[in-house]
Amino acid sequence: MRSVQVILREDVPSLGHAGDLVQVKPGFARNYLIPQGKAIAATEASKRELEHTKRVIADKVRREVEQLEAERKKIDGVVVEITAQAGEEGKLFGSVTAAQIAEKLAERGLEVDRRRIDLAEPIKDVGEHDVVVRLHRQVTATLKIKVTAAA
Repeated sequence: MRSVQVILREDVPSLGHAGDLVQVKPGFARNYLIPQGKAIAATEASKRELEHTKRVIADKVRREVEQLEAERKKIDGVVVEITAQAGEEGKLFGSVTAAQIAEKLAERGLEVDRRRIDLAEPIKDVGEHDVVVRLHRQVTATLKIKVTAAA
């Protein structure tokens, strides 16, 4: 069975990610992947270019991770205090949102996008809660949220 090599230019489900060198049937490459701009033919020149691009991207990611590590050190262990309306048993009327946490962090000079704050489940109780901040796929920070009832 014949097959050809192509370099994916974007993620293709069940085939691979952008930048992968994959084997596919000639018709699939000729009729779908290449015309749609999802892949290019794997020539020697394109393989060299792919290797160069991968090195450049890896270097860029390494520098980005180093910067985010410094930011992680600033965020790790920070205690954010939030006051909210609560019932007698410590249940909040509503919940603490990622936007509220991001706002409190901004007040301290730590700019974090609310979408980076990972609330595994809504914070609906008074007390201390650990929250993960995903700065990058490889870099995460943990901070404490201390929720108190409004007087």
